[in-house]
Amino acid sequence: MATQYAISGTTAKGIASSVERGVAEGTLGPGAALPPVRRLADDLGVSPGTVATAYKELRQRGIVVTRGRGGTVVAAEPAVASRRPPKVPEGLRDLSGGHPDPALLPALVPPSRLSPGARSHRAAPRLARLEEAVRDWIGPDGVPVEHVTFAHGALDLIGRLLSVELRPGDAVAMEDPGYHHLLDLVTALGLRSVPVTVDDEGVRPEALDGALRAGARALVCSPRAQNPYGGRFSAARRDALVEVLRDAPDVLVVENDHASAVAGAPLRTLTAGGLPRWVHVRTVSKFLGTDLRWAAAACDATTLARHDGRMLLTSGWVSHLLQETVHGLLTDDGTRALVARAQKTYEERRTALLEEFGFRGIEAHGVSGMNVWVPVRDESDVVNGLRSYGWWVASGARFRLASGPGVRISVAELEPGDAPRLASDFAAVLGESEATYGG
Repeated sequence: MATQYAISGTTAKGIASSVERGVAEGTLGPGAALPPVRRLADDLGVSPGTVATAYKELRQRGIVVTRGRGGTVVAAEPAVASRRPPKVPEGLRDLSGGHPDPALLPALVPPSRLSPGARSHRAAPRLARLEEAVRDWIGPDGVPVEHVTFAHGALDLIGRLLSVELRPGDAVAMEDPGYHHLLDLVTALGLRSVPVTVDDEGVRPEALDGALRAGARALVCSPRAQNPYGGRFSAARRDALVEVLRDAPDVLVVENDHASAVAGAPLRTLTAGGLPRWVHVRTVSKFLGTDLRWAAAACDATTLARHDGRMLLTSGWVSHLLQETVHGLLTDDGTRALVARAQKTYEERRTALLEEFGFRGIEAHGVSGMNVWVPVRDESDVVNGLRSYGWWVASGARFRLASGPGVRISVAELEPGDAPRLASDFAAVLGESEATYGG
């Protein structure tokens, strides 16, 4: 409880920092109640307005939430620092990380030709040959490529755009379940996530329409390999979503095509629908290397100017050494062949597990990408039950806003021959859970 932690400070900033410190250190845990404004003001000898301002700042930054008569409490997932996944217990087969199979990644060889001398690249931040390679890569999928830019990964680019386009308290339509780092990022920026349900075809049009009517000023979605559900846009679903978005011309549409080359599904892009504000983002970490913190984006002219203008004031540009490395890999025939093999391998591994689940009557989702989402009644029961069989999977809690419970299984390193045992063990755990709940 809050009484176990003495909040200090004589200014709004000092009070907010004191609360944040308590949350970061774990003394103020999720759900811990903060003192009422007037009581804390009396305790600290400050005005109620000072405390109210501190609480407002903490709310905008996602550290606390207000529950009406329930008062102000620490958020369930406070945005103080990035959450890290729980440590994998020793001796367990890890299927929780969502990382690519290292055996299917090319060898990273830094370019031999380094940037000569100390000079700024702000005047020419992007390598022209990499820009052309990106256009050749993205354009054939139907994405307009007149304007392209680079960033230090998808989260870097999306975070920069949202911080430029929106203000604290604004709403963002987010997939539910969705990628937990994106959900955390939105909260850390002081924005509100409006859950948009997904299915095997991705974002549901009626859910998106509801989010837009609720005031969402941006949409962040994945057209394929949706994480964690594995959905991908069909042509009909893409068209239906475009129709919904036509009635919201000021909404920024962020399309995160994070798995692209290894998604195992064609791209049906919203960006081909003539929308006024949009950006299509691609990274290479899933098939060229997890240490390649680089993203390419195609976008409308306004979005390009706003992104690049803000980047100019911060990091300025993406390292040309990194750009040289990415260009070399994207244009290498051997690497292309390896990526094609990786895409086929991931599809085989995902399909094998889904088939084994289907044989046992277990509902599971994963029509693209390298993850499988399994709805369950109790996440903890399933995670701990599978642990007893030697498996470690990701609890769905960190991926969810309002959707039902589930677990995420990463199949990138799960050989088809291992799928029957995992499915059998999963069925046994579900049986044990059913017995606990009385069928």
